[in-house]
Amino acid sequence: MTPSADAPAGLPLTGERTVPGIPEENYWFRRHEAVYAALAPRCAGATVLEAGCGEGYGADLLARVARRVVALDYDVATAAHVVRRYPEVAVARANLVALPLATRSLDAVVSLQVIEHLWDQPGFLRECLRVLRPGGTLVVSTPNRITFSPGLDTPLNPFHTRELDPRELAGLVREAGFDAVEVRGLHHGPRLRELDVRHGSLVQAQVAVALGGGEWPAELRADVEGVTTGDFTLTADDLDASLDLVAFAVRP
Repeated sequence: MTPSADAPAGLPLTGERTVPGIPEENYWFRRHEAVYAALAPRCAGATVLEAGCGEGYGADLLARVARRVVALDYDVATAAHVVRRYPEVAVARANLVALPLATRSLDAVVSLQVIEHLWDQPGFLRECLRVLRPGGTLVVSTPNRITFSPGLDTPLNPFHTRELDPRELAGLVREAGFDAVEVRGLHHGPRLRELDVRHGSLVQAQVAVALGGGEWPAELRADVEGVTTGDFTLTADDLDASLDLVAFAVRP
């Protein structure tokens, strides 16, 4: 893929994260951005940690409504990029199973599309519980194993250590000590369902181009570039068929 002129300089695509400003990457960017937009009201006026911030666009979105946002990432280049690009976000490099924050110091912990990369998922969730104040909010998203790696025990994505289905995600969060656990699923809205019909699966059409290393068909590229945050829906219905899972929970 060739970055557009307004793509973030110095932070290339790796397959491990998505970045804004690349037309061919727009579907994945908007798919992730839709979850940030849905959870942002829960962060209004709060002290928020984003654990595993990636490029930083999500932490920046939350910083528009939160009192303070601290963003952590393990990758040196990524953390440096966030410092340069998003001055409203406090950034540090850290291991997510040893969060460098005081116990009961945060109102919310957000970690989107990260837990599937971690070897110690229970340890990470216990750390999230530790740093949250009583009544604090946890939001964790992850690809739905049922639809992301269907029928496989080993994730398709080489960066993923363990993918989860709706019941596994809810169970992990509860076992870490959280209450009021609710899992919702991200789905294609009506316009994206139309594009699924047109391309035989919008996701698989993109994967085929990426794996094949060829040119993007003009119609597919235009459809991907036109995807918006509003083209996705987040609901508790039909979780097994969802694209991504989002768990909301409260620290007792």
